[in-house]
Amino acid sequence: MKKLKIADGIHMLTMNVEDILFEGIWEIANGVTLNSYIVQGEKTAIIDGVIGWDGIPETLYKNLEEIGVDPKNIDYLIVNHMEPDHSGWISNFSKIKDDFTIICTDKAAKMVYSFYGGDNVRIVKEGDTLDLGKGKVLSFHPAPNVHWPDTMYTYERDTKTLFSCDMFGAFGRMGDRCFDDELTAEEIDFFEFEGIRYYSNVMTTFTPSLRKAIEKAKELEINTIAPGHGPVYRKNPQKIMDDYSRYSLYAEGLGKNEVTILWGSMYGMTAKAVDYVEKVLQREGVKYNKLQMPHVSDSEMIATVFKSAGIIIAAPTYEYKLFPPVAAALNELGRKRISGKLAFRFGSYGWSGGAEKELKEIIERNKMKWDFIESVEFEGAPKEEDLKKVEAGVLELIEKMREKVVE
Repeated sequence: MKKLKIADGIHMLTMNVEDILFEGIWEIANGVTLNSYIVQGEKTAIIDGVIGWDGIPETLYKNLEEIGVDPKNIDYLIVNHMEPDHSGWISNFSKIKDDFTIICTDKAAKMVYSFYGGDNVRIVKEGDTLDLGKGKVLSFHPAPNVHWPDTMYTYERDTKTLFSCDMFGAFGRMGDRCFDDELTAEEIDFFEFEGIRYYSNVMTTFTPSLRKAIEKAKELEINTIAPGHGPVYRKNPQKIMDDYSRYSLYAEGLGKNEVTILWGSMYGMTAKAVDYVEKVLQREGVKYNKLQMPHVSDSEMIATVFKSAGIIIAAPTYEYKLFPPVAAALNELGRKRISGKLAFRFGSYGWSGGAEKELKEIIERNKMKWDFIESVEFEGAPKEEDLKKVEAGVLELIEKMREKVVE
């Protein structure tokens, strides 16, 4: 766990967490940070404590003492969001101090009791404030369904710091540099993709609510954005707000100027057409990603499809239906409400077709509203005329996806 000064009277405690499935689902190959913030006036508040996943509450207490905070002197626990990666410290903290107040929204208050049994709660609503003394005044701004209904922003008026919890967060471990103005060009690119992975895996289902949360943040005068995961933005907080606005467009069909091939093959028949498509994309100078299912994690698959302007689905018929690993991937994209993508599908069949029928059922059932170029199916291995049809579909995709590009 590291200790960093954000501003006078404000510190961040951050730790890297690795080798877990985030939310018990998402593989995070590059880890994730858990960030907690301490605001000190005459009284002291801690925002979103980080113990729980390392199992060592003493780690938090030791670091608090090193920045001059006796845990027994903490007056307020501010819970922006009740998910246990942010609130899992409440039960343990109550063992060393029982006269503290939890600050949260009304929806979070119900969960405080059901999760941890606490009843020392002050419910806040839009614009309510907490004066800690010495010029430190916190205001509270509910941002529901980011990505739970209980979420709120906490804003420190003196330093104009927004504690945004999951909003404006990213996956990815942090090294020695935790502020946006310290990151190298390589680290900026790293957190760009990890931000996309985080948004697409965790947030994208709630995109309409996130857009409202972005607008709510814009109503505040912000010098620093301090999220619960990922870097702190103090040089250019507008950038991460703009990034999140762009990600919200990816959720509805726009994307980067690239194609993702989402594919699977039983005995190499469909794979032959995939190899041919790669040569076409290379010839046309189109950047592409190649995801063979089921060898790629759902986390990577969702993030990569999410950010791409064009999608190629290459999958054969299997037992009268779409090749199961690809069908499962599409269903997961539907669950995440990733809609409006431009797509083209091709694939092989043996004694009977059926893949195309299930593809349409998946798209319709999940209300994905993807825009499909006419599919190409071929019996057995693709012949020259089949490959030419596939090439025509790919070229049509490349032409049409220009209208979908947002970088």
